[in-house]
Parts: sequence; C-alpha cells; structure tokens
Amino acid sequence: MIKEWATVVTWQQGIAQVHYEAREGCGSCHTRQSCGTRLLDKMAPGTQHHLEVASPLPLVPGQRVEVGINEGSLLRSAFLVYMLPLLGLIGGAAIFQGMLGTDPAAACGGVAGGLAGFLCARYLAHRTSETCANQPVILQVALPSSSLHVQD
Repeated sequence: MIKEWATVVTWQQGIAQVHYEAREGCGSCHTRQSCGTRLLDKMAPGTQHHLEVASPLPLVPGQRVEVGINEGSLLRSAFLVYMLPLLGLIGGAAIFQGMLGTDPAAACGGVAGGLAGFLCARYLAHRTSETCANQPVILQVALPSSSLHVQD
C-alpha cells in the first residue's frame, strides 16, 4: 500500500476532497542532485494534487488524513498509460511495414497504432476506475486541531 498524508478541503455526503503537496523527491533514497522525481517536482513548484476519497466518518476542513492506494492498482494504471500506446505504436509500424514495405507506411502505421493504443488505454482506464480495488482509501484520521487543547 502506498501512503501519503493529505489535508481535507471539504467533506460532503461521505465524500472527502483532499489535497496533498508534492514532496522533493520520493524520499526512498538520499540522492538529491540526480533524482529524476526531484527534477520533475522542481519544474512545477508548489504543485497541489486534489483527490476525492470516500469517507463514512465526518471530516472537517483542515483535518489531516492518511490516504492509501494499492500497489497493484498503480502498476496496472502505469501499464495502461505507458505500455498500451507503446505496443500499439510498435505493432502498427510492424504491420504497415510488412504490408506495404515502405518507411512512410511504417511511420503512418506507428502513428495509427499509437493512437489506437492510447484510445484503448483510455477506454480500459474508464472501465476499471470505478472498481473498489482501484480507489484510494483513508487509512488514518488525525484529530482536528479544534479538539486539541494544551494545558499549562
């Protein structure tokens, strides 16, 4: 399970809208200068990501929650986004090259195959996005700041 702390923006009828800020790098190593994730984060500083998560517990704006998503779901999504268009591009180029035997035909086949792979990935992502296994869940809820009192 991949976990991240987020802040509640709104909560209405069992759906919480939360946002979390991108961190510098992934935090899994100490390589800061050559980290690809860190370089991508620097291109869009202050980026905030919004997410809707089902929550039967009432939440208040500003409250912190830990949100998790299944690794298998993330891997399937990455396969859909990256591999299907790539396989379509290679397959389309190979089929058109084999049928017509020219480089321009292979280029057109690659474009057509890549577009077909993208459309297939979009269709499959839309169909699988509503299943419970692919939805993020709230793992922990921190107490709202209004309920914490410090006594001297």
